[in-house]
Order: sequence, then C-alpha cells, then structure tokens
Amino acid sequence: MSESSKVPKITLYFLQESRCIRTAWQLEELKIPYEVKYSARENNAAPAAFKKEAGGLGKFPVIEDAGDFYYESGNICEYLSDNYDVQHRLLPAPADPARYRVLQWVHAAEGTFMLHGLAVTYTRWHQKSGDVKETEEGLSVNVVKDLDHLEAELNKTSDKFLFGNEVTAADIMMEFSVDYILTRELGTKGKKWPRIDQWLKNCHATESYKRAVEKTGHKL
Repeated sequence: MSESSKVPKITLYFLQESRCIRTAWQLEELKIPYEVKYSARENNAAPAAFKKEAGGLGKFPVIEDAGDFYYESGNICEYLSDNYDVQHRLLPAPADPARYRVLQWVHAAEGTFMLHGLAVTYTRWHQKSGDVKETEEGLSVNVVKDLDHLEAELNKTSDKFLFGNEVTAADIMMEFSVDYILTRELGTKGKKWPRIDQWLKNCHATESYKRAVEKTGHKL
C-alpha cells in the first residue's frame, strides 16, 4: 500500500503569509492530492468571509477532509501523519519512542518559538505607551535562547535536517517559526546562526517545499 493509495478529498484553506505553508509542504511531501482555497490578507488579517467559510476560530491553516474540518497546524500535522503516512516517514508510529522526540519539535514550533516571536510582533503592533525598544529588548532574551538551542542541536551532527537527511514533521513545523522570526528580525539583536541558516536552505531546497510554494504562492 503506497502513501497516496488512500485517496483523500482534502481542501486546504490557505491564508497568505501564514503557517499554512506547513500544511501545504506536508501534503506535497506525502504526495496527497489537495485543493487550495486561497486568500490574501486585508489590513494584515484574514478577511471575515474567509474566516466564516473555514469555521473554527477563524485561524489558519484549516483543512477539510471528506466533509470534516481540522484546525491548528500542529494538530493537522499529526492528523495527516497518522492517517496518510502509512510508512511513518514524517512522524514515527505511536509505539515508537522516537515519535516523542519528533513531537517535541512539533510542539515547540508553536509553544515556544512562535510564542516568543509573536510577543515581539504584538509589541511592535500594539504597544501604545512606554518604550517599545526597551520592551523588545527584554523579550529578545527568550528568542535568542530559543535560537541558540536550535543552533546547538543542529550542530550535533552534519545531517541536513533535525532527524537525519530526510524531512520529518519536526522540520515541517519548525521551518515556518524560525523563518518568520529571522525574516522579521524579531528580537534577534543582529545575531547570526549559521547552522540554522543552512538548515532553512535545506528545507527550502526540497522539491516538496518548492512545489508547495509554487502551488500556494507562499511568501513572507
């Protein structure tokens, strides 16, 4: 049984400049056919009609699979892995202890890296009084610590990705978080992380990632 033999009817609700690239990349990596319903942002937010169409909290990505809707990029990542990745290439099977080493990064992508990066974003957008730069300086401590940790982990091997020389769910989830932080220089204080830069280049050079970008028009 091949990974694509279970033919889905998946629709990806894709909001530009968002985490949606994670889901598109995973769908391409697993060679799962899917339709894209796309929306640009309006005033830096998802249009109301697009939110209503996708349901849930009005956050993206959202997938619809055979009439059922699934939300949150980490949850979608696990859903697609458990239902369509029959060889467990991207996420080890539940009985395999290695699963939880991969899931550590799947959850860190949002629970740690994006959390700390978005704190800086929201400070820039919404702080109405006080010294924004001083606030960002304080918030940058966690951002730098996160990136230093990732750099150290990547430096433990010469592998292209977080778990060897093949993409896993860890890379798919972490790529957007790190790219978002570095592209917008969110609390990075001008520091450079050479191993992270190479890892991002490796992610972006995969044929599956390039297909996802081409199909969705993703950009930051």
